[in-house]
Formats: sequence, structure tokens, C-alpha cells
Amino acid sequence: MPAIKDVARCAGVSVATVSRVLNDHPSVRADTRERVLAAVADLGYRPNAVARSLRTDQTRTLGLVISDVLNPFFTELARSVEDAARELDYSVVIGNADERPDLQDHHVRTLMDRRIDGLLVSPTDGGSPMMQAAARAGTPMVFVDRWIEGEGLDRVPVIRTDGRAAIRALVAHLCALGHRRVAIIAGPAATTTGRERVDAFRSALREFGLELREDHIGQGDFQADSGRRVTARFLDLPHPPDAIFAADNLMALGAMDEIRARGLRVPDDVALAAFDDIPWFVHTDPPITAIAQPTGALGRAAVTALIDLVEGRPAESVTLSARLITRRSCGEPEGSKP
Repeated sequence: MPAIKDVARCAGVSVATVSRVLNDHPSVRADTRERVLAAVADLGYRPNAVARSLRTDQTRTLGLVISDVLNPFFTELARSVEDAARELDYSVVIGNADERPDLQDHHVRTLMDRRIDGLLVSPTDGGSPMMQAAARAGTPMVFVDRWIEGEGLDRVPVIRTDGRAAIRALVAHLCALGHRRVAIIAGPAATTTGRERVDAFRSALREFGLELREDHIGQGDFQADSGRRVTARFLDLPHPPDAIFAADNLMALGAMDEIRARGLRVPDDVALAAFDDIPWFVHTDPPITAIAQPTGALGRAAVTALIDLVEGRPAESVTLSARLITRRSCGEPEGSKP
């Protein structure tokens, strides 16, 4: 593999001149810059990123800690973050917390040890000593989708979706279809998204003259198994709900599995809707009515905010809007379109 001295020899300049060209220093003459870049191309030279980071105190690497890589929402979010970072010549190192606070903090610690320039996190719960330490140390950091509170964390920008209007639209849709006994499979109460979606759902039901009964609230964990377990409890009630809203896509799939396992049908026996639309919801039988987040826009906004912090510019929190996509899992008329 060619070294920087080989480039200098080929271009007929000093090693220092090659270094200035590679770091885009303005003092190099245009003809010299062209010779050096031609030598770099001819030799196939690649700068040593580690050595460069020691000189510039930047690695052009961002860390991303997501709650669950198997959740299609976070998979899509990670891809949008990588795409946006690549366009700005940054790389992304991803850590999967698997909805475990201890694993989340392990990834935060590891990424900081690797001298990342900044950190994107979708937190798993309401507290994190490592993220508080990162904030105190001045690490550029942005929360995406979820956020947590704590010492220094109130200054961390939050890039998120406000789903309240879409949840209200869903409740109005369910009521218009005649559903009155409506239940929710909630996410973890320790997460901001888990709490917000339950609160928004309860408020919307009250607006339409309905109450969210305590036995119609099931505590899930954003995993399919919990969706199935909670749905089983709902269906065992003397008066089971006629519609179930799952607060994320995996719990909705678990709910559908349990409904089918009992020989019941969606939506004939029980309606089903989900938060976090995924591409294959259109291919289920029936296609699932869902609330969609602008995942690509979330990822791009998160990267923009983080790189602003990394490069010394201020960054603000951003709130985007979710939207309801109606299909046929709630008893919509045949042939209805989103």
C-alpha cells in the first residue's frame, strides 16, 4: 500500500506539501495541488484516518445507538442516518441496545472511547449515567425519536415526531367505523414515546365521548411477544375490545398472530391498528391501518443537527408530524384507499 512519502516522490514535492493538499490548506498553489492529486489517484493512496484524526482532533465518524435493530422503524432510521451522513463525508458506527439500558450505556461508552465526533441516541429508558457523563464532557449529542431528562441533558436537541394529531385522527376513524370498546397495547412507560402515545390515545377517546378502561391498557415492550401476550389478555376479558391499537409495529404483528391463533379474523372479530407503519403492512391480510412517521426526514434532521454541533454551530430541536394511513384492518369498506 503506498505511503504519503510515495505520493510526495511521485509529485516531486515534500511530504508536508502533500499533507497540506490532503487537508485542503489554502496556501498550496493550484498547479502543485493538481500534481499531488494526480499522484494520489495514480498510486491509489488512501490517507490514514487514525493519523489524520490525531492531527485534526476529528474522526469524521458519528455514533448511533438505536433501541432495537430488529424493529423496522429503527432499521429504516439507521439507514436514513447513514445516507445523510455519507453525503456530508461522515461515517456512522451503530450500536444496538436491544431495549436494554445496560447495553445502551455500554455502546455509548464504547463509542466515546473510539473518539467519535458526535453521538445520536434513541434512548431505551428514562435514565442513563453514561449519557449524563457524555453531556458533562461536552460530547456533541442529539436525541432522535425518544429523549431522556437528567443533568445536562435538557440542552440536548431532540429530533422527534409528534403523533398526537395522527392518533386523534385514528380515534375519529375508529369511532366513525362504529368501534366503542377500544384498547391499547402500550410501549414501556419508562420511554417518552410509550407514555406519550397512551396519553394522546386517552385524550382523543375522551374527546369523542369514550373512556379508556384500565383493563383495556396493556403494558408491552415494543416487541412482538408482548403484543401477543397483551392481546391474549384482552381477548380473555368477559367483554373483549372490538378494536386494538398497538403502539408500535412489532406489537401489532404479535397481536395479529394471537388473533389468528384463536381462529378469529381481523377486522371481522377485532379491528387492529398500529403506530409506525412498515412497508409490508400493505401485504398483510388485511392490510393494516397505521400511523406513519417521516423516518427519512427524522434521520436527515438528526444528522444535520449533530453535525452543526460537531462543527461548532448551534442546533435546535425539530418536531415533525406523523400521519394516519387507512387500509382495511379496522373494518374500512372494501376498495378504500389510503
